[in-house]
Amino acid sequence: MTTGTQPAPHVPSTAVDALRRVRSGDRVFVHGAAAAPQTLIGALVARADQLREVEVTHLHTLGPAPYVAPEMARSFRHRALFVGSNVRHAVQAGRADFVPVFLSDIPDLFRSGALPLDVALLNVSAPDAHGYCSLGTSVDVALAAALSAKSVIAQINPSMPRSLGQSFVHVSRFAATVEVDEPPIVEEPAVPSAVELDIGRNVASLVEDGATIQMGIGAIPNAVLAALTDRRDLGVYTEMFTDGVVDLVMRGVVTGTRKPIFPGKVVASFVMGTEKTYRFLDDNPMVELLPCDVTNDTARIRRHANMVAINSAIQVDLTGQVCADSIGRKVYSGVGGQMDFMRGAALAPGGKPIIALPATARAGTLSRIVPALLPGAGVTTTRAHVHYVVTEYGVAALHGKSVRERAQALIELAAPQFRESLEREAHALGA
Repeated sequence: MTTGTQPAPHVPSTAVDALRRVRSGDRVFVHGAAAAPQTLIGALVARADQLREVEVTHLHTLGPAPYVAPEMARSFRHRALFVGSNVRHAVQAGRADFVPVFLSDIPDLFRSGALPLDVALLNVSAPDAHGYCSLGTSVDVALAAALSAKSVIAQINPSMPRSLGQSFVHVSRFAATVEVDEPPIVEEPAVPSAVELDIGRNVASLVEDGATIQMGIGAIPNAVLAALTDRRDLGVYTEMFTDGVVDLVMRGVVTGTRKPIFPGKVVASFVMGTEKTYRFLDDNPMVELLPCDVTNDTARIRRHANMVAINSAIQVDLTGQVCADSIGRKVYSGVGGQMDFMRGAALAPGGKPIIALPATARAGTLSRIVPALLPGAGVTTTRAHVHYVVTEYGVAALHGKSVRERAQALIELAAPQFRESLEREAHALGA
């Protein structure tokens, strides 16, 4: 981070002029999630006819990703550090590349030069009196990108919340700035189904007063949060949070007073949600946004007594292996921070690493508890790391159990119509 207390002079330019700094063969980082800089992305794609073999890399982003369109293949190729819905088809079709990597490892890839960045496109708050801009809703890997890229182009955006923590970059770091007024992209909360509400209640039964929680986004995390309204003094130390956490803060459920590090703070590396969440984030000293190699550091996670890590899965096999990033060989999402938090919670005093998933998919026609993962499926979390699995049918505590005992416990979590066939498969496998 550049030092100094006075803003460096900078002259805003048009997006078209700013993006002329991108050359053929460059690797371009794009600010992620709700902070995806739409004006800069549009200006980059507008130069497609002048560019060849530009690699665009980022975590998942909200909003359009026009550089992965088939007609852009000569100009751009995407390197996905996590696969969102807007690039999933391109990855599965082979027009984009997927990198299986822990989220906590990515900042060092940028800093070390293992994955050097030529240009970083950022979406930042207006500079303060000292010339510092906040990275707003996404610090995660963006801070490392901002400090490592050869050239940084920033949207100066008064509608970007000013997040606190390790969130700041000085304007002198920017090779070009473009003034915009774009609110962060809204992610409406998923409404839990009856099944997901049952899962939420089962997960919540494992969360004690004073626990610190980590969870992601989606209907199941929303259902868990909705089931925690009667708890006291919960803490939040997580990769990301959304509207459900804000609701618990407003109810006085989340206070963070029992946390050993960052007491009283809601700690995360990025935020996605509605305007309510972004207003809550803005200049709020209760919220600390930190790089993901800090939030996802196992050594820090394990310091939280009663740390509860709640993560999802696509399939769990009868030995406890978890696939969360692919459907067979088809990449669906990414490794993310699941293993960081699963292991950190397991090492914490009284910690509980939890995998939560519906028992079925495809309107009840397909079991997610399976004899074996689909061919080619990634093992996101190994069976030795799994402690708790939760479905709408209950909770299975697997830690310390044999393969045979695990299989029986997991079959009891499956939908009733699949249990008999799973028993036969388990017997055939010798479990």
